[in-house]
Amino acid sequence: SHTNQCALEERLTKPCSILISLAALFFISHAAFAEISGPPRIIDGDTVAIGGERIRLHGIDAPEQKQTCSVEGIKWPCGRAATVALTELIGSYLVICKGNKRDRYKRLIAVCYAGSVNLNARMVREGWALAYRRYSDEYVSEEREAEKSMRGMWSGEFMPPWDWRRR
Repeated sequence: SHTNQCALEERLTKPCSILISLAALFFISHAAFAEISGPPRIIDGDTVAIGGERIRLHGIDAPEQKQTCSVEGIKWPCGRAATVALTELIGSYLVICKGNKRDRYKRLIAVCYAGSVNLNARMVREGWALAYRRYSDEYVSEEREAEKSMRGMWSGEFMPPWDWRRR
């Protein structure tokens, strides 16, 4: 009968449309994931470019290029120092960055490595960046370690980069 045929068609097409939807969802979610590697151009303490792709290091915030910090009232260019620190950490390594989100400037948000060194974690551990708690609490323990050891910016007084940008 016609009703049985419609019921059979519905039972056969429904699972098929669900499978198609799931496949589309899989490809959409995986298309956002990017792994980029190559020789980097260091832009600042938390941003690099590889092959024209700008990459923002996930979960950290380094002082801005023009930002200064102070030790016993004497200002020093901690923003430039953070850029130098990232440059030295990378050395002659190729950098591999893995991420799946973009910020409002269309930069890939990623965790980057120079050899086996997680650059995001190391920049915070060495005191050249802060854990960017607004987006992640991933590097809080590294920040505490840097503060306790008075490394990098923690050797004196500084304004968190997110406050410095808003001043």
